[in-house]
Amino acid sequence: MKVLSQFSAKAAMDGDGVNIRRVADFVTTKFDPFLMIDEIKSDDEQDFIGGFPAHPHRGMETFTYIRKGGFEHRDQMGNVKAIRAGDVQWMSTGFGVVHSEMPLADAVDGLHGFQIWVNMPAKDKLRPAKYQDTAGSASVEVANDTGASLKALAGDWGFKDQPLISAAIQGLAGEAAIADLSLAPNAEAKLDLSQHEFVALYLYQGDLYKSDSSKGEDSQWSSASNQHHQGEFLVIDSQSVLMLKADERGAGMLLFAGKPIREKIVQMGPFVMNTQAEIQQAIRDYQEGRFGQIA
Repeated sequence: MKVLSQFSAKAAMDGDGVNIRRVADFVTTKFDPFLMIDEIKSDDEQDFIGGFPAHPHRGMETFTYIRKGGFEHRDQMGNVKAIRAGDVQWMSTGFGVVHSEMPLADAVDGLHGFQIWVNMPAKDKLRPAKYQDTAGSASVEVANDTGASLKALAGDWGFKDQPLISAAIQGLAGEAAIADLSLAPNAEAKLDLSQHEFVALYLYQGDLYKSDSSKGEDSQWSSASNQHHQGEFLVIDSQSVLMLKADERGAGMLLFAGKPIREKIVQMGPFVMNTQAEIQQAIRDYQEGRFGQIA
């Protein structure tokens, strides 16, 4: 693979004292159509027990994926759902959403999950909100013969030279697609994502060998001293075959693909709009109760 740029997740805190690791860019929009990736990963409930009490959003989409543990979601649209390990949740907030996300009382073995923000084009930022989740149904998954397993979370995915699989959730802004790729020790994977303009990955577990992208699919893997590491977010040339290899410990990563929206944005807290005036209007609308309330 050809890495165009590389970023590292930074420790942060959000909600009611929840410890997270975050990769975000609301200024140069190098991740367009994606804006932010938050990872919660802890076996200590003190890191996440406060959860995310009721708060608003406008002008963006939240995409949540849980690998361990879970939370209860509530919103002003009347949705009350337990989102557990393996589940995905998508909210296209449009005009506005008020929701809360609180840890499940029976999730006693820690929490590992992600919330991803996707920008919305200006023409859609004030349309009615949409909600969808996969609670109670398994994600579509495919494996190769080296020990790689690809789980489609949103959009269509597949290993190179294999048929695509389609996730239950489709239609994200910016044609965004998201997958979870697990590599067993020393497993390899090849993906052709040339149909997408933007491609990236976030390595949440293990290390990846770097390859000499100038040699194409005949690339040789570098030594263990030349690897990509856990917590790195890599923006990748979508027109080169994505070739991945784990070391003897295995690896896990989220894959991202999409089409840049290419609009200037203004972000303030949970609001992502196109002008400062629109941000101020969002604040007024929320304060005056136009977003609604959680029942």
